[in-house]
Amino acid sequence: MNVALGGTFDPIHDGHRKLFERAFEIGDVTVGLTSDELAPKTRHVERYVRPFEERKRDLESELAPIAERYDREFEIRELDEPTGIATEPEFDALIVSPETREGGERINEIRTDRGHDPLEIVVVDHVSAEDGKRISSTRIVKGEINQHGELTPDREGRGATRPE
Repeated sequence: MNVALGGTFDPIHDGHRKLFERAFEIGDVTVGLTSDELAPKTRHVERYVRPFEERKRDLESELAPIAERYDREFEIRELDEPTGIATEPEFDALIVSPETREGGERINEIRTDRGHDPLEIVVVDHVSAEDGKRISSTRIVKGEINQHGELTPDREGRGATRPE
């Protein structure tokens, strides 16, 4: 089975890792990584996002051991539009989080309009931090939590703006 998922993945955290694990349980994985131009448009909060090549390098490092454990293949492709790669006919399943489920349904509408079979939409629940709130890249960047959801109130975050 060919599985698609997409995102900005900056920084990668345990919530993302749960998405990756589920994707590799199902099949070979293609990750759409948002382009430098698209990334700021997909964020709910304005903040600096690292360049595509840096995010891709970190993503490859995360995916390789998971792919090896499941004996699966993976590919990372650049996303230039929100519906991305999932509208292409070769995919069978789409991994989404609860807040992106609606986007998955929209992708299936596009696929149907193009004469492709709809994707199986697999929703992976959020991972909670120590405080019970969900782990998010924005919270990590703000310095509230680390990548594992541990509270870090005294930690300096990377900040919301591009470093000087």
